[in-house]
Amino acid sequence: MTLKIDIEEGAAPYEQVRAQISEQARSGALPVGYKLPTVRGLAEELGLAANTVAKAYRALEADGVIETRGRNGTFVAAAGSAAEREAANAAQGYAERVRRLGLSEADALAAVRDALRAAYGA
Repeated sequence: MTLKIDIEEGAAPYEQVRAQISEQARSGALPVGYKLPTVRGLAEELGLAANTVAKAYRALEADGVIETRGRNGTFVAAAGSAAEREAANAAQGYAERVRRLGLSEADALAAVRDALRAAYGA
């Protein structure tokens, strides 16, 4: 696993850790079942505070990208289907909400496009 934190980038260090691990898991560079370093170990390796790495790991676990198995460690989860399921649930909730708010389909899609551009920096 190779991570690079760029303090000048502007994104919070925990977000850089989260995004890089997520991308490597999604691309297969980190295979399902790969054991991640401990929070403390990764923090030392990257020159970050342990709380920063812990925050990234919590976000990745909430997203279904990694799973913690108690004292056995933290591993890359079978994220593909779990992530897709989570995205579908979020999309369904969004669709129901914008319909209740009275937005047209075009306005709802425009809001999603804007949010995705902001999130992905495009």
